[in-house]
Amino acid sequence: MKTRKLGTSGLEVSVVGLGCNNFGILDVEASRKVVDRALDLGVNFLDTADIYGNRGGSEEQLGAILGARRKDVVLATKFGMAMDDDAAKARGSRAYIMGAVEDSLTRLRTDWIDLYQYHTPDSKTPMEETLRALDDLVKAGKVRAIGCSNLAASGVRDAAALARAQGLAPFVTAQDEYSLVVRGAETQLLPAIAACGMSLLPYFPLASGLLTGKYFRGSEIPAGTRFGRMTRFGDRYMSDENWRIVEALKAFCDARGRSLLELAFAWLLAHPALASVIAGATRPEQIEANVKAAQWDLTAEEFAEVNGLSAKG
Repeated sequence: MKTRKLGTSGLEVSVVGLGCNNFGILDVEASRKVVDRALDLGVNFLDTADIYGNRGGSEEQLGAILGARRKDVVLATKFGMAMDDDAAKARGSRAYIMGAVEDSLTRLRTDWIDLYQYHTPDSKTPMEETLRALDDLVKAGKVRAIGCSNLAASGVRDAAALARAQGLAPFVTAQDEYSLVVRGAETQLLPAIAACGMSLLPYFPLASGLLTGKYFRGSEIPAGTRFGRMTRFGDRYMSDENWRIVEALKAFCDARGRSLLELAFAWLLAHPALASVIAGATRPEQIEANVKAAQWDLTAEEFAEVNGLSAKG
């Protein structure tokens, strides 16, 4: 398994990560099988959030599953989305962060979090207050590195400048949506990430399954899949333009004896600013497929062709 650094931190993560958003919805034994298989295959990067699994369930399951293997993984979690129904809370504030991190540490049954990510911007709190609180957690050894998510390119640059000016721990990662059918990050966000020495962690790298090759235009959606369970994802991704892109990419893969899943991983990993492709899994076989998919290295010519095939507008 290849590894890459998370931005300017010393953390090395596997280029295939495991998204744990399904844990806490799956039963703990099903989640255990996924985690065990991932670790056995060399996946060392596990990404969750306090809100995953019906507010806390994912972290609780990971804490129960990892045990002595905790030391073998780079464990990432997030704070900042609503853990209760109080919409007035300032979830970027120092007081909130100090409580949220202790709750996550307890659920995860660990003394430290490797990557602690600000899940969504809080308009109620100045970024300096958020960064100072996170810097204190780094200095205390409770957090090794920090990241952001869903922050605009201007916010990424401003946070980096603030951390530099005030001597605070900087965000080393940005977790944002990026895939072959959602490439908006290329306009402003990716240049900002690169300029700040950060790494991108793409979420929805497979467009919630559209890029796995198991869906076909005009065909019935398979039962039990994400599109089958949650129609909002189908409504979001199954547009005529996305189907055109998927069909063109499928032809590209067929000509090379490759799968669409392999291309989705290979294209993302061709970006040097990207540290790891974090994909969720509900079965060990999905982890196996993801690890295999990451073994395709695109040539410069193939990368350019895929860029053209997946361009919109």
